[in-house]
Amino acid sequence: MEADPLVALSRRISQLVAERAPHVVRVEGRRRGPGSGIVWSADGLVLTAHHLVERDEELEVGLPSGESVAAELVGRDPTTDLALLRIRAGGLAAAPWSDEVPAAGDLVLALSRPGRSPRVSLGTIARTAGEFRCDGGGRVDRWIEASLDLAPGLSGSLVLGASGAPVGVASAGVVRGALLVVPPATLRRVVGSLLAHGAVRRGFLGVTTLPVRLPSAAAGRAGQPGGLLVSAVEEGSPADRAGLLLGDALLALGGAPVTHAGDLLPLLEEERIGQPLPIRLLRAGEVRELTVTVGVRGERSSPGGRRP
Repeated sequence: MEADPLVALSRRISQLVAERAPHVVRVEGRRRGPGSGIVWSADGLVLTAHHLVERDEELEVGLPSGESVAAELVGRDPTTDLALLRIRAGGLAAAPWSDEVPAAGDLVLALSRPGRSPRVSLGTIARTAGEFRCDGGGRVDRWIEASLDLAPGLSGSLVLGASGAPVGVASAGVVRGALLVVPPATLRRVVGSLLAHGAVRRGFLGVTTLPVRLPSAAAGRAGQPGGLLVSAVEEGSPADRAGLLLGDALLALGGAPVTHAGDLLPLLEEERIGQPLPIRLLRAGEVRELTVTVGVRGERSSPGGRRP
């Protein structure tokens, strides 16, 4: 006699929980209660959500065995809501990440560990889209929004696709009002930067800009209808050293046109730091070319504009 589909689904979920729970740990790093984390590597790296780690010291991780061990902060990236911890413990099981891309409507499981035992949430993928930028410039390779029970400790949990493979980390801290699944491609890139630098470095020019529509004559010379008006240049910054001036209209950086405030951020990724880039601008009605060497920035902003 054929098994009841609901019974088969229930057994499959129980099986997946048993298989994947060893990858999930409890993270004690904030006053409001514990969150969850995922074993990134068997040598003691644990990935969790940045907003769950409110302090840099006196961190603890609760292991699947029930033991609690001290943890040290390796680094954090607030813009992608990720933090990396290191613990000293044996018998850790690293999550086997999959690059399969869940589609809207797919079933997903989220495994968290708010206490000694795992907690399971069953939901669906609500919406997917392409790459996007978080506030502050963090890049997430794909928008994957999940409909899951927003229980305490869910952020930092392991999200499993319908096949049972780990497809990302759940986070309620990337975009306000949405529970997103941060995909493995983003996790790998951020973890690499955190291990190398303790943070995700981003390029810095030192200018505040505002979108501007060019007069028709200037637009004809520039070959584009608009640009970014420089409203401030930070003293001693890469832009200052390159000779950018207040009132310049930026047209292109590294050969890529810039017409909106967010256009600069994708052109200032970590790999561009230290590189000389051509910058095309309009000054006093004339198109000019300068060269700017990209520096390293902290997260900066100014009212009414953006300071890359």
